[in-house]
Amino acid sequence: MKILIIENEVYLAQSIATKLGELGHICEMCTSTKDAIKSNNYDVVLLSTNINGQDFNPVIETFKKSIIILMVSYISNDTVSKPLSLGAKDYILKPFMIEELIRKINHYQDYEKLKKRTEAYDKYISHSFSSISKEHDYNNLDLPLFISSSYQKHADSFAFEYAKKKNIPIHFVTLTDPKAMNEIESITENSLVYIIDFHTIKKNDRKSFYKLIENKKAVISSTDKFEDEECNILEIKSENNIFDQGDILPIEDYVKYIVLNYQHKFPDTELSKKLGISRKSLWEKRKKYDIVKKK
Repeated sequence: MKILIIENEVYLAQSIATKLGELGHICEMCTSTKDAIKSNNYDVVLLSTNINGQDFNPVIETFKKSIIILMVSYISNDTVSKPLSLGAKDYILKPFMIEELIRKINHYQDYEKLKKRTEAYDKYISHSFSSISKEHDYNNLDLPLFISSSYQKHADSFAFEYAKKKNIPIHFVTLTDPKAMNEIESITENSLVYIIDFHTIKKNDRKSFYKLIENKKAVISSTDKFEDEECNILEIKSENNIFDQGDILPIEDYVKYIVLNYQHKFPDTELSKKLGISRKSLWEKRKKYDIVKKK
């Protein structure tokens, strides 16, 4: 990482830079806030609040995308509270052990990585489920809830949207995993556990499974229909009933579905290539199924 050390005690700054440099970090030092804000290309900024007569606000604003850790000699509103409210991440009290500083740096570096990864996952999930209707009453549901849908993506969308609406963590578990039962047992009641592949459980094992989830916030999905009438069941049908047939689709039905749902996303040349047919055959399919391509 590239680290900027803003400290007027030159010996202390050099000592920190040397120890961080030994761990592979690139360190730069400056003794005033005016010099510090000339560049903002740093992963971490170690800011001493003991530099008399200097305003820290421009530094925090300049490096708001960096991990700012305050180095303070005493705790007060000016040295800690205000800088933290402006965007600094944390503080460390002088004198400190370098190992403690490194622990804080690593902690916030991991936090930023997880934050960006989570943002990417949320964006991908929203995009992936954007075409699926979410018209469910998430407030009046009794859990555990069993979802029956021939189209797995509908159950996926429901579970992730429920966790988002309720603002609770979600755990994903597939019952094809040999360790699934142990994982479900370890999940707390304050989290949603989303369980798929219920149809893979043997009938003799289902009573113990029901017992395991009875006090948990659980959503269980299956592409088969649930036979136990005592279960709290929600059946979700896809908008295109081609997925609700419950069996293997004929080739012609599959082609019809692809043309209907993807002809606006791909040009004919690419769509016909993906289907393994010629553009002429694609035109003939549209004519046969009475499909009109809107321009």
